[in-house]
Amino acid sequence: MKGFDDRNIVYSTDQGRVRPEKKKPTAPKGDGIVRVGRETKGRKGKGMTLVTGIPLHPEGLRDLAKNLKQKCGTGGTVKNGVIEIQGDHRDVLVAELQSMGYIVKRSGG
Repeated sequence: MKGFDDRNIVYSTDQGRVRPEKKKPTAPKGDGIVRVGRETKGRKGKGMTLVTGIPLHPEGLRDLAKNLKQKCGTGGTVKNGVIEIQGDHRDVLVAELQSMGYIVKRSGG
């Protein structure tokens, strides 16, 4: 048949769907409280500030991490939905996240 595109057929009669449907990344479910804490475990005594519980999708989390790193003037990363900022910047991060409208609590010591 002219104009028929068979590349869009995604089924088989004996196995069901051949290609799994792609799911959109969603924001993690939580209690709505962003927690800011400090951790040194596994980092040879170097401290990291961890920000958890932010209800954003992965792209939004990376953008927020970039802004927070610039605000603190240091490096960091996003791993498994947790923003890690190098050094102890809890006070700066709590103030910045509160100004963005999040409910923030300091966790840990």
